Amino acid sequence: MPADRGSAWADSASWAPPTEVTPPVERQVALDMARRSLYVAPVIIGVASIVWGVHGGISAAVGLALAVANLLLAAVMISWAAKVSLVVMAATALGGYILRLVLLTAVIFAIRHQPWVSWIPLAFTLALTHLGLLIWETRYVSASLAYPALKPRPQKGV
Repeated sequence: MPADRGSAWADSASWAPPTEVTPPVERQVALDMARRSLYVAPVIIGVASIVWGVHGGISAAVGLALAVANLLLAAVMISWAAKVSLVVMAATALGGYILRLVLLTAVIFAIRHQPWVSWIPLAFTLALTHLGLLIWETRYVSASLAYPALKPRPQKGV
């Protein structure tokens, strides 16, 4: 009796992995957050410039760039790991978090003696941008298997 190709007992030489392609969900969400950061960047940098001067504006811009880069790097790492296996994805999520914290710390240490660094706007922008973008994005993320990344936008006139 020939082996059923769909069963778990099928000959390993005749088995091929599924060819279904899943969308890069993590990248879509991270790019959406990066796009949203462009909306708030002028406000954040403007307020920091008014309150702390030019150095505050520059520091806020750096904090915003670090936050967005951190979110994009997380998405790239998880997107890569998801293609390998669940164990690699879990290890990448935990190890990647630690790695990204080390990278953020290294950047902060690298710029700490620059004359344009203003610590309060840099720290507030870095922390609040992470939280703000994540909270803002929860309104647009779909938790259904039909639309695994962003919710579809309602069509006008329907």
